[in-house]
Amino acid sequence: MTAPEPQLDLSGYLDACATSPPTAGVMGVMAELHHSAWANPSSLHGFGVRAAEVLERSRMHLADLLGASQHDLIFCSGASEAIHLALLGQGGMVPPGRLVISPVEHPATMAAAEKLLRQGWEVARVPVDQRGVINLTALRDLLVAPTRLVSLIWGQSEVGTLQPIEAVGRLCRDAGIPLHVDAVQVVGHRAVDAEALGVDLLSCTAHKLGGPRGIGLLLRRRGVPLLPQIGGAQEGGLRGGTEAAVLTAGFAQALEEASERLCHHGGQDPIAGLRDPLLAGLLELPGVSLSGPAPGDPEGRLPHHISLVVTSETGDPLPGRELVRALWRQGLAVSSGSACSAIASPGAGGGGSTVLQALGYPEALCASGLRISLGPWNRPEDLERVPAALERARRDIEGSAPGH
Repeated sequence: MTAPEPQLDLSGYLDACATSPPTAGVMGVMAELHHSAWANPSSLHGFGVRAAEVLERSRMHLADLLGASQHDLIFCSGASEAIHLALLGQGGMVPPGRLVISPVEHPATMAAAEKLLRQGWEVARVPVDQRGVINLTALRDLLVAPTRLVSLIWGQSEVGTLQPIEAVGRLCRDAGIPLHVDAVQVVGHRAVDAEALGVDLLSCTAHKLGGPRGIGLLLRRRGVPLLPQIGGAQEGGLRGGTEAAVLTAGFAQALEEASERLCHHGGQDPIAGLRDPLLAGLLELPGVSLSGPAPGDPEGRLPHHISLVVTSETGDPLPGRELVRALWRQGLAVSSGSACSAIASPGAGGGGSTVLQALGYPEALCASGLRISLGPWNRPEDLERVPAALERARRDIEGSAPGH
């Protein structure tokens, strides 16, 4: 008999915005269903009916938690696919026009926009301020012909900015233009009521909130047409392929746990109570400054998110990727920005962050970003060592620089 795997020590895992470890509740639900709901939900025999029942119960539960109808929910392999289905699916149902996005979108949105460009669309970017918040006046000016679709990231994964989606939704509704919202970093950290938001399309994924990888969803307001990107009869004919009932149940369990955590804390994410003292300690270090909005900013910041720009004591930019490696040598897992962006620009030094560029940072500082993102597994005592570890990492990199 194989011995069970030892439980991983998560005390140094500070990269929740990249992905989160599945919760014990999620693992338990999925382990049970792997034995009873493994069949194809489209099959007509009893095994298939059992899987179909799990699939539809998960759909109903997720829709209820997100303030939507079960008929609005389309399962996908993850948020990247959901974003492509939203943009390319909506774009394929209308004549080419203008897509409006921001310069701080996730790479999946940028990739879908590039595809629309090749199909004859125009892409316009709404400017953002030094916090990463979009200019609502500039957006309003773009909500005229030939604009046919708006897509905005709600919670920016690299600098933590929360966009004023409620105000954006009102502007888009008044202009009669569909709005897609990338809610990947927000779902699980604040209550989401899709009906109240008034968005037409909303994408999210399970693995950012303690759920399994390989499952995401797109909420579609009834009446919004979509051109399927993967043919097949499943998901109302909008996304072909055998549905993974076990993964959908894991997703539903993860969102239920996150929603209960919010409910028990008056609708606020308690992780902010860990984040704020940690941020205060980090900002006392020489050469460390905050990027994106401050936690108390009226526009808001993701509650579990810290983003920093790090320089030497003399003001010379330090490579964020080198800081990530130096911190990992001390047992701390952090990021230098979006994990998906990191794949696109590998290398020792890495390229400058396009997000920091959009915020107006000098080019020399755009490779010096550092992101720390927390989860419910983190405890106050886990975070006490982080400022000292960052100071050691900073000094190590300074000491190894040419001329030292």
